[in-house]
Amino acid sequence: MREQDDRGRTPSSPTGRIPQWVHDEMAQALAPPDPWRSWSPREPRRRKRRNWSTIGGAALVVCIVGLGLVGAHFGVLPGGASVAGASPAPAMPSPGGNSSDDPLGTPMTPPAGGGSYAFVQHQDDGVTPVAYDPCRPVHYVVRPDNAPPGGETVIQSAVARMSQVTGLQFVDDGATDEDPTGQREAFQPDRYGDRWAPVLISWETVTEQPDFAADVAGLGGSQAVSAGDGPHVYVTGTVELDAADLTDFMTWPNGAAIARAIVLHELGHVVGLDHVVDPQQLMYASTSDVLDFAGGDLTGLAQLGAGSCEPQL
Repeated sequence: MREQDDRGRTPSSPTGRIPQWVHDEMAQALAPPDPWRSWSPREPRRRKRRNWSTIGGAALVVCIVGLGLVGAHFGVLPGGASVAGASPAPAMPSPGGNSSDDPLGTPMTPPAGGGSYAFVQHQDDGVTPVAYDPCRPVHYVVRPDNAPPGGETVIQSAVARMSQVTGLQFVDDGATDEDPTGQREAFQPDRYGDRWAPVLISWETVTEQPDFAADVAGLGGSQAVSAGDGPHVYVTGTVELDAADLTDFMTWPNGAAIARAIVLHELGHVVGLDHVVDPQQLMYASTSDVLDFAGGDLTGLAQLGAGSCEPQL
């Protein structure tokens, strides 16, 4: 069943945990140990957090593993909609854009036995997870600046896997020149037209994202919106990837699989998964040898792919 926790997974992860040997090997210019699976952390690490200010002076606690833009304060938008963690916007997209009458896909049946999983945010009932609308596609764009060779393929592979598992239909809207910002607007009509802004995936430098100066290789999360008394629904999100670390990973044997696992972990946060304390899951917040979603991850993702259709947003 659900597990309340917050931690990440492979050599990088929102907690963004990168194995210590990764840093050691980088410093010594040696190849990573073989096999990579044999490594285990020597000591527990603390999850990092940072605070973001929102309207009304409320603080959003954002886990470095999940840019969970699902704060405690909501700014009311015209038409009765509200965006979690965003200042009041002058407008919102026309309701129902690209919305179908039925879900566009079907979540994959999770394996028997499941495992640990946790959600970033729940509806007011405290049980149902906040999720994306399965009746409309999840659009995403990639800022290609600083991308490592093979980076585009890694992102495409991770997105395809997420779509397969959740049933959510992701649409690649191509490249963007949008720069990542701390408080991204969920609705950017001048840039993206009359719709919610697509999920932004960007390869960033330490200058752009100071958290990457520590053992953090990725950040991810989404913004939730509600219409009147309706359920909260994720409408857009961000994935921030440490360009330097992933460029290095991509030169290693099996490096593409490691980089893909990092992207998968961050996409897990985007669709609504939180960290768990089970090292057998990809959403474990510290290092592990898991390179793909495990039983608990799949159980949680199946629920996140079965959200409600909300054409009023």
